[in-house]
Amino acid sequence: MVQPLAQDMEHILAHTGGLWEALRGQRIFITGGTGFFGKWLLESFAWANDKLDLQAQAVVLTRNTADLAQRLGPIAGHPALRFHAGNVRDFTFPPGPFSHIIHAATESDARRNAQDPLRMLDTIVTGTRRVLDCAVATGARHVLLTSSGAVYGTQPPDLSHVPEDYPGAPDPLDLRSTYGQAKSMAEHLCVLYQRQHDLKPTIARCFAFVGPHLPLDTHFAIGNFIRDGLRGGPIVVAGDGTPYRSYLYAADLAVWLWTILLRGTPCRPYNVGGEAALSIADLAHQVADAFATRHGRRPVVKISATPRPGVAAARYVPSITRAAQELDLRPRISLPEALQRTLAWYQEQNGGAA
Repeated sequence: MVQPLAQDMEHILAHTGGLWEALRGQRIFITGGTGFFGKWLLESFAWANDKLDLQAQAVVLTRNTADLAQRLGPIAGHPALRFHAGNVRDFTFPPGPFSHIIHAATESDARRNAQDPLRMLDTIVTGTRRVLDCAVATGARHVLLTSSGAVYGTQPPDLSHVPEDYPGAPDPLDLRSTYGQAKSMAEHLCVLYQRQHDLKPTIARCFAFVGPHLPLDTHFAIGNFIRDGLRGGPIVVAGDGTPYRSYLYAADLAVWLWTILLRGTPCRPYNVGGEAALSIADLAHQVADAFATRHGRRPVVKISATPRPGVAAARYVPSITRAAQELDLRPRISLPEALQRTLAWYQEQNGGAA
């Protein structure tokens, strides 16, 4: 039987084709390597490096090199990876040169936004400028910024899928908008550095995802539902279950990020996410169904609140037409299959128990 992540790594390699030739013999720099995005980027980079004999190297920024094995697992010892200690806001530049930089470090925790929004803004904005300065200093003209759909502000209920040219923006007077404001500023920095330093920054506006390594104890609804199911239930929907989301599996996410880095048009943002919208209540039931399919037991779903009559459901669903038409990107792994692969990984992590 193919192990879950080996299957995913082969999927990534199959759908990134000859893109890896741009990295043959090159050195790249990655921030945020121990986060959800970062782990998928490091594992797929190491897999492609081995399978294609790229002789490439990735230098990974980390705040703490002492516990890398605990945070990253076996991949921390891969010979193609090197680690550079520092904070994204003020790290010393590692010795160059580099051909590409991926800036995946971010502060997306809703609790951080509520408790310390100034630190969140400073980390995102100052960190992005530090990374862009690093690109200038080390000769890395190609930079990928992992931005967010939060730059659009509140999606109108009558707009089913938000496109990249939607003119909406976060409300600057809303304290809850810090993350979206900061990501907007990070994107603007990319434009300034393109003009003044001839960099070629590409921008991935990321929405919602599922897969191995997803945190199960933050503000991600799908992660919380999986956590509840692993505990035997109930799966608890904190609100009324009416908001709409769409999800992209992590292996597809990795395909999209590598493609945008290596083929995307500079400073032309691409939405990254699924396009099949479903309500949070329906999502909870799909997670319960996934447990029933895999383990023969279906956790109970509890919805905490009742929908208010006449109130339109909130939406956070991207249009992915630009990515499809310009980069031939699309979701290839369905949500039911994504859930099965995710549960299989957690089962493997737990020694076969779920």
